[in-house]
Amino acid sequence: MTESTGPATHQGSCHCGKVRFEAKVDLGNVIACNCSICSRSGYVLTFVGQDAFELKAGEDALTDYQFGEKNIHHLFCATCGVRAFGRGTTKDGTPMFAVNVRCLEGVDADSLNITRMDGKSL
Repeated sequence: MTESTGPATHQGSCHCGKVRFEAKVDLGNVIACNCSICSRSGYVLTFVGQDAFELKAGEDALTDYQFGEKNIHHLFCATCGVRAFGRGTTKDGTPMFAVNVRCLEGVDADSLNITRMDGKSL
């Protein structure tokens, strides 16, 4: 298992590279949720605020999918279909990003200490 040393800046992208981003993430705080979209997509997620995320390229390549209460933008690359991150807000309205750790360069998500979340029950 990889040990967390606190937040660090990582580059991320979709498969084809049209969507590229940089995020300052804490890899010691990642989750795998069993809700319908997370389990089907194979997400391993960490959450960051707006100040810790920068989309470098590909805003025009993103397609937005929303369901349920439609408060989370489940974004994916229109070319390759990879879901590298999502956008939403916290309960108090603060912007946040859900970063798919599997899309971070040089990060082996399976080596991390992953917390399981029961999103099906929410």
